[in-house]
Amino acid sequence: MKILIVIIIILALAVGLFIIFMNSGIYNVAATSEHGALTLKIIEVTKDNSIRKHAAGIEVPELTDSAMIAEGFAHFDEMCVICHGAAGIGKDAFAIGLYPEAPSLAEEGDEWTAPELFWITKHGIKLTGMPAIGDVHSDEEIWPIIAFLQVLPEMTYQEYMSMRQTGEQESAEPEEENSEDHGSHTH
Repeated sequence: MKILIVIIIILALAVGLFIIFMNSGIYNVAATSEHGALTLKIIEVTKDNSIRKHAAGIEVPELTDSAMIAEGFAHFDEMCVICHGAAGIGKDAFAIGLYPEAPSLAEEGDEWTAPELFWITKHGIKLTGMPAIGDVHSDEEIWPIIAFLQVLPEMTYQEYMSMRQTGEQESAEPEEENSEDHGSHTH
């Protein structure tokens, strides 16, 4: 019985100290201040395991269709390149100030499976700046982005710019032919 009382007292003290720490403001939450090694490890392991668990069982459609890849490129170039960059294209200035910094998907995109990339893209990741685009895009609109991410790591700057130029030429067509309804916004 004494051991149980000692354990309860130790736990109560630990909780009390943690509450004091949280309320003290000692921990610097500024994006210019990196996490300590232990905090970073806890966040990384938790994030990686959460993504893998929640992405398990997601069925992947065929991602090699060139039209699907081109559609995914258009979405990526519009919404994602500003933070993640691309082959030979740096991140926008504001994205450099994000902490944690958004990964370069041209370099690190193949570290995640297609279901994991889909889950990340659809649901976002808390406290990283990665938004959940599943709130405004259907699964059928997200999968093309994932199809494009499958080819991005092997893409050259010239190939990326060629796809961008092709997309700009197509978007110069009359709006009725190139409009897609996305709820409250159009592309």
